[in-house]
Amino acid sequence: MQENLVIVESPAKAKTIEKFLGKDFMVKSSFGHIRDLAKKGLGVNIDNEFEPIYEIPEDKRKVVEDLSRLSQSAKTVWLASDEDREGEAIAWHLAKVLNLPIDRTKRIVFHEITQRAILNAIESPRTIDLNLVNAQQARRVLDRLVGFELSPILWKKVRPALSAGRVQSVAVRLIVEREREIINFKSVAQFRVVAQFYLAGDAAKNLFKATLSQGFATKAEAEQFLHSCIGEQFTVSKAEEKPVQRYAAPPFTTSTLQQEASRKLGMSVSQTMSVAQKLYEQGLITYMRTDSVNLSQMAITQCKNEITRLFGAKYSYPHNFKTKTKGAQEAHEAIRPSYIERQEIEGTATEKRLYDLIWKRTVASQMVPAELDRTQIVIDLKHRKEQFVAQGEVVRFDGFMRLYSESVDEDAQQDGEGGILPKMSIGDSVQYTTMTASERYSVAPSRYNEATLVKRLEELGIGRPSTYAPTITTIINRGYVVKQSKESQKRQVMQMTLSQDKIAEKLVTESYGKEKNRLAPTDIGMVVNDYLETQFSSIIDYHFTANVEKEFDRVAEGEITWTDMIRSFYEPFHVLVNSAIGTQSDRTTQPARVLGIDPKTGLTVKARIGRYGPMVELESADGGKCQFASLKKGQLIESISLEEALELFALPRNLGDLNGEALMVGVGKFGPYVRHGKTFASLTKSDDPYTITRERAEELLKESAEKQRAQAEPLRTFAEDPNMVIKSGLYGPYIAYNGKNYRLPKGAKIEALSYTECQRIVAKSKK
Repeated sequence: MQENLVIVESPAKAKTIEKFLGKDFMVKSSFGHIRDLAKKGLGVNIDNEFEPIYEIPEDKRKVVEDLSRLSQSAKTVWLASDEDREGEAIAWHLAKVLNLPIDRTKRIVFHEITQRAILNAIESPRTIDLNLVNAQQARRVLDRLVGFELSPILWKKVRPALSAGRVQSVAVRLIVEREREIINFKSVAQFRVVAQFYLAGDAAKNLFKATLSQGFATKAEAEQFLHSCIGEQFTVSKAEEKPVQRYAAPPFTTSTLQQEASRKLGMSVSQTMSVAQKLYEQGLITYMRTDSVNLSQMAITQCKNEITRLFGAKYSYPHNFKTKTKGAQEAHEAIRPSYIERQEIEGTATEKRLYDLIWKRTVASQMVPAELDRTQIVIDLKHRKEQFVAQGEVVRFDGFMRLYSESVDEDAQQDGEGGILPKMSIGDSVQYTTMTASERYSVAPSRYNEATLVKRLEELGIGRPSTYAPTITTIINRGYVVKQSKESQKRQVMQMTLSQDKIAEKLVTESYGKEKNRLAPTDIGMVVNDYLETQFSSIIDYHFTANVEKEFDRVAEGEITWTDMIRSFYEPFHVLVNSAIGTQSDRTTQPARVLGIDPKTGLTVKARIGRYGPMVELESADGGKCQFASLKKGQLIESISLEEALELFALPRNLGDLNGEALMVGVGKFGPYVRHGKTFASLTKSDDPYTITRERAEELLKESAEKQRAQAEPLRTFAEDPNMVIKSGLYGPYIAYNGKNYRLPKGAKIEALSYTECQRIVAKSKK
C-alpha cells in the first residue's frame, strides 16, 4: 500500500514536486478539471436551487479510473491543486469523484513550487474551502445560464451559429465603442511652433528647444506669427528647477505582467499566461494568477542581498507595497522569482525573456527611487501674448532605473522632455536661431491592443486574473473581433522655417496610421453588440458586470450563498430573455447602409451583411440582377466609403488574352484566384487581386501546373502490378490502386514499402 498520494493538475507540476518529496510520496496529475457541466442540455437544474449537473468527459475517464485505484490503495490523499478558486474547485471535484471525505481530506496550497514551500504546506494542511468552491461554481453556472439563454436568441434574431457570454460581450462592447469613436473622429490640422534658442551673451551658443504654448489653426496665422518674431525680444519670465523622485513600479500582478510583456516583449495575453504557467510548474516563479503586489519578508531580504551584491548598499530600499484591488481573490504574493539569487534560467528563448522581465521588475521594486532635476523655462515675447515653454529633466542618481523602467502604452506616449537646460534667471534675454511651424494632424483614439484592453477591463472591475486571457481568445475565435496590423500611410505636410529673418517653406512627407496587433470589431461583432445593447443593456452594462464580480467575491468570503446570488441575477435576466423572444418573430438583419450613387451607372450602392458575410451591393436596373462584392479584410460596413465600395466591383478582372483565352482574377469561396480556361491557381497572402499584374498571374498558373504535374508523377511503381502506385497528394503520399485511393499508415516510409505490404494496406483499408 502506498503511504501518500499527492494529486496536482499538471504533469509538469507533478514532476517538479516529486523531486522535493521522499519515496513515501507518489505525485500524480489530474490533467486539469476532471468534471464539468454536462454538455447535453443546460447542465443546470434551475428548479432545484440551480444544482449543477456534472459529468466526467470521455477523455478523462481513464485518468479518473487510475486516480481512483491509486487513492483507494493510499493511506493518505493530499489534494494539491492551485491556490485560487479554480484550483479549489478541482480539489473538490476530485474529492467527490474519488469518494474522499470532504471534511477529512488533506488540502495543501503553496504559491511557489520550492522544497521549502511544499514541506511547509505538508506540515500545515487544511480542508477544502467550500466558499471558494461555491464562488467558482457560481461563475460557471452563471456563465452557462447566460450563454445557453442568449445564444439561441442570437440564432433566431441575428444569425445562426452565434454565441454570447457575460464578460466576453462586455469586452466586445468596449472594442465596438472605440471603433465608433475612430469612425466619427474628424482629424484637424494645426500648426505647432518649435524654436531653437540660446542665452544672449553665450559665446558657445548652447542651444535648447522650446515649444509655443498654443497652436495655429491656419497656415496664414502661423506665417503671420513667424513674421512677427522677426526683431522680437524674448525674455525669460519663469525659471523653475526642482528636485523630484521617481519611484519603482510594484512587483507584477497578473494583469500588469500581461501588459508589460505585451509592451516590452510583444507577447499576447494568452502566450504570457502559457509561458508563466510553465515557469511556475518548473518551480521558477510564484503563482501567476494574483491580484497582490505583496512580497514575503524572505523575498524582500533576498532582494536586499542581491541588490547590495550587484550595485552596492546605497541602491537597496527594502519595503513592501500595499494591494489596492478590493476583494483581491488571490491575496498572497505578487509574481516573483522563487529564488531571487537566480538571475538566469535554462529554457526556451521566450521562457528566458519572461523570467528576466519578472526578475528585473521584482528586484527593481526593492531599489531606491531615482533622483532627478526637473526644469521648466517660460519665455515671453515683448509684443505678443503667446509664450514659449522649455522643459528639461536630468537624472542625478539613477536608483532603480539602473536595472529597470516600466514601459508605457503607445497611445499614452507624449513628446519626451529634453535633457539639460542652461542655467537661466528671470529677466534673462534669449535669442532664436531657427523657428519652425509644422503642420500637425490630430490623432484619433487608438484601437485597443490586448494589453490596453486588459488594463481597461481591470479599471472597470470586470473579470479577474484568470479570465482575461480566455476572454480575449474567445471573442477572437467567435469572429466578433480580429487582431490586425496596418502599414503606415504617407502624407505631405507644410513646414515653414524662420531663419536669419527669412521664412522658407517646404513640403515634408510624414508617416501615420501604423498599427500593430490592434483589436478591431468585425461587422458581425458590431451587429451582435448592437442587438445585445438594445435588448439586454443591463447585462452588458459595465457597472452591472463589475458588481457581479463583487458578488462572486462575497460568495468566496462566505457573506452570501451562491444560490441566492444566482437567483437574484437569473430571475430578472430570464424576464429579459422572454421579452426579447416576444419582440420579433423574424430574424433581424442589419439595415443596409446607402453609400451613394455610382457615377457610371446612376445606380444606388449599399453595404450590408449577406449570407456569406459583409458585402456591397450595386442595385439592379429595371429589375435585373444585382451586383455583389465582398468587403476586404479590415473594411467595415459602418466606415466603408463609396469610392472604396466601387473599387470592390472591379472583380473579376480581365488581364487580357493568353493563348486565345481570357486570363481572369477573382475572389471565390476559397479566396482570391487567377483563372485561365479551366485552370485555377490560388493567390498567395502577399498577392492583391485588385492590383496583381499579368506577369504575376502567369507565374502563379505556371507554379500550379508544375505542382499538379509533380503530384501526377508516381513516387513508386511495382513490377508485380503496374496498377499499384504510390503518389503524392494534397495531404501527403497515398496508394492509388485500380481507380481508388488508400491512405498510408502513419510513419510509413515510401522507399521501404514492398508490393506485399501495399496489398495488405489496400485489403485492410476501410471502404
